[in-house]
Amino acid sequence: MTTTMPFHADATLLSDIATALHVAGVALRDRYTPHARGVSRRGIAEEAHANDETVLDLLRAPLLRARPGSRWAEDELAGGPLPAGEWWVVDPAEGNINHVHGMEDWAVTATLVRDNRPVLTVVHLPLTGDTYTAVAGGGAHLNGRPLKVSAKTDLGAALIGTGQARPGEDGRTFRRIGDSVTAMLINGLVVRVSVPATTQLIHVAAGRTDAFWQFSDVRSGLLAGALLVSEAGGTVTDLAGDPWNPGTPHFLAAAPGIHAAALKVLSPIT
Repeated sequence: MTTTMPFHADATLLSDIATALHVAGVALRDRYTPHARGVSRRGIAEEAHANDETVLDLLRAPLLRARPGSRWAEDELAGGPLPAGEWWVVDPAEGNINHVHGMEDWAVTATLVRDNRPVLTVVHLPLTGDTYTAVAGGGAHLNGRPLKVSAKTDLGAALIGTGQARPGEDGRTFRRIGDSVTAMLINGLVVRVSVPATTQLIHVAAGRTDAFWQFSDVRSGLLAGALLVSEAGGTVTDLAGDPWNPGTPHFLAAAPGIHAAALKVLSPIT
């Protein structure tokens, strides 16, 4: 059964969710150092796990309390569709690998997913204090100011991004990433290859970059950005041009003026 809620009912949650992410963000910021931590794969994993646990301890209760009856998607690296109903998809340290290595590109994210549609998202960047929000039907905002995607219509003038969704992707995925980067280097202006997906997608929603694609179904990195981009006026599909959903194995979010051209370049690589 499909569950529907009016826009205003979801919008009333934003303040409480943003407050919870701000509190969690302070704890994650307190763990941040401007130098890398962990010199082995195990050490890196331990640092990342400690980041996750610190934030999850602060987020789980307030988010579940905000939507009684909602459930919690446990694995932020999981993909595929969710069962029907309301789920919180949270990445307690989106860009955890960056945090552990002393870089600044990381965030705390929480997205309410209703029957496999993102309906509310908050992305908080603790180092800058910036908070990106979107509610389905209510637009996308940065610190309360409306966001709008790029007005570009020429792929040759586009700044485009992609990245690796998780460690240990299969060889076929790595080859697709390499082939697609080459194709976009030929057809676009500049290609940024970095992680995490969400922080690339907030730039698309804000009109700073023009498109982002990824060969992955990792939900936590895409759901927040998909809602932000679509609510900022962008186009979000899979690489076949069909509407994107969490069960789709590839993803494209772009300014409407270059979406078709980007799709033409990328769709043969799937």
